Formats: sequence, C-alpha cells, structure tokens
Amino acid sequence: MKKPKVISVVGPTAVGKSKLGVHIAKHFGGEVISGDSMQIYKSMDIGTAKVTKEEMEGIPHHMIDLKDPSEDFSVAEFQETVQNLIYKIDKNGKLPVIVGGTGLYIQATLYDFNFSETKKDDAVIKKLEEEAKERGMQHMYDRLKSVDPEQASRIHPNNERRVLRALEVYETTGKVMSDYQEEQPDESPFSPIIIGLEMDRNQLYDRINKRVDKMVDEGLVEEVRSLYEQGLEDQQSMKAIGYKELIPYFKGEYGLNDAIELLKRNSRRYAKRQYTYFRNKMDVNWYEVTEDDYEEKFATILADLAGMLK
Repeated sequence: MKKPKVISVVGPTAVGKSKLGVHIAKHFGGEVISGDSMQIYKSMDIGTAKVTKEEMEGIPHHMIDLKDPSEDFSVAEFQETVQNLIYKIDKNGKLPVIVGGTGLYIQATLYDFNFSETKKDDAVIKKLEEEAKERGMQHMYDRLKSVDPEQASRIHPNNERRVLRALEVYETTGKVMSDYQEEQPDESPFSPIIIGLEMDRNQLYDRINKRVDKMVDEGLVEEVRSLYEQGLEDQQSMKAIGYKELIPYFKGEYGLNDAIELLKRNSRRYAKRQYTYFRNKMDVNWYEVTEDDYEEKFATILADLAGMLK
C-alpha cells in the first residue's frame, strides 16, 4: 500500500510557520493540520497565536478549537486524531500539511510512537501529586533530574504535568522516558517531508518580543483573565506560555510589566528548546529566513517541494 505523503512545517515560535503552511497548501492543493498542542483549546486564541480566518485564506485547517480549556489533552490522543486526519485528507486527493512547533507531538505522529506501555496509573499519579504538594515542584524536578537528566532538560521545572508524567513513566515501567523515546521506530507509516524555518537569533527574539506586545494590544490579558475567573488556573491548558505568566499578576504577586517581560523571556527560551528538539530529533530540510526575504524563500521552498513530491 502506498504511503500517504505528508508535509510538516516546523521551527521555533514566531518564525513564520503558519504563513508558509498556507502557501504550501494553496500551491499543492492541501489542507493544514495544526501541530500545536495548545491551539486545540477553544477561547485560547491570542496567547496561542491561533491562525485567523483571514490568515487561513480559504484553506481548511484542522486540530483547532476542539477542546474546552477544562479538558486534558495528550500526545497519544493528538497522534491518533492526526493520523486519522492524514489518511482522510490523502484519500480525498489532498495533501496533508502539518504546521506547528510542538516537537514531540509531530514526531510521535509521523513516526507512529507506541504509547501503549505508558498508560496512566492512577495510584502512582496520586502518590506523586501528594508528594509534590508536600515537598514542592523543585523537589520533584530534582528527582527527575537524578533519574532522567535528558528528559528533565526538555521540561521547565514548573511544568508540573510533564514532570510528574515523566516520573510516573519511570515508576510504572522502570524505564526513563528519554530511553523509551529513543527506542521508538524510525520507520514512518507515511512519506514525510519536513521543512524547517530558522532565523538569526537576535532577529527571531525581536520578532518574539514584538509578537508579545501585539498580543497584549489585542487583548491577551483579558483573554487569560476570563479563563482565570472561570476557575481554570490548575488546568493543563493554563500551563501554556502566554497564560501561566499572567496568573501571578492577577493575584497581585507582581505587576503587568513584569508579567509581560517574563512572558517574553519564556517565549524566547521556548524557541531555543524547539529549535534544539527539531535539530536533534528529526530529519529536517532547513531554510533560513529574514524579515526581508520571506517571499523569495517561500518561492524556493515551493520549488524544492515540487521536486520532493514527485
């Protein structure tokens, strides 16, 4: 059976992935699948830089606005849903184009990671949650660093869900998550072509800072406040960059300017982690873009893809 072709556009936040994804879909008759783990949530539009109707330019977009912010969402669920979408889009004679920066989600989907061995264990989860409450997240993160330093390096110490999940995998399987991920197959059920956008770091960081300022101007604070006032503070969705930084501001722990600067800093650090992940984990065709040559580089990418898709 012929494997479906899939284009994936990856790279750090604010580099221009969404625009390129639409270009590719328009040029080759495709449909876009969001590869961002947070755009799945309704009412979280500004902070996730969700593509607008105008920016879609008439191209169908999938994996957006499917969950309420009160619901959890896992990489395994993303994988299953997106793989089904790929087959459906391909069957309809269209080209699936995955666009996003959530590296593990995209890699797990394209290379069919097996999550069956790491199903959740409620008893272990409860024990770890109680330990975290008693001893704090820094203690849990230090524990993770001692058993799986590689996985710890990929997780922010305050990301309680991912820290505890990594410890849970270790406690229930006896294997660390980084080893488990290394053992996953390189073979793909698809024929993936991965296009990566990169940019000079200073220029990218400037774009990130300006994007955060634009988000604030467009109503980010009000968006997050509305979710906070619904009592969603402890939900998975609110751990996202762009949301978690504003909660202490609402609680009066620091000022708005401090929250915005923290958001910018966390976004820059996230961009660096994204770039490292895609560099180390996936076979990416990289293209460097600048503020002044997007159209020229996009034309080059489209021409190269025409050859790759033959």
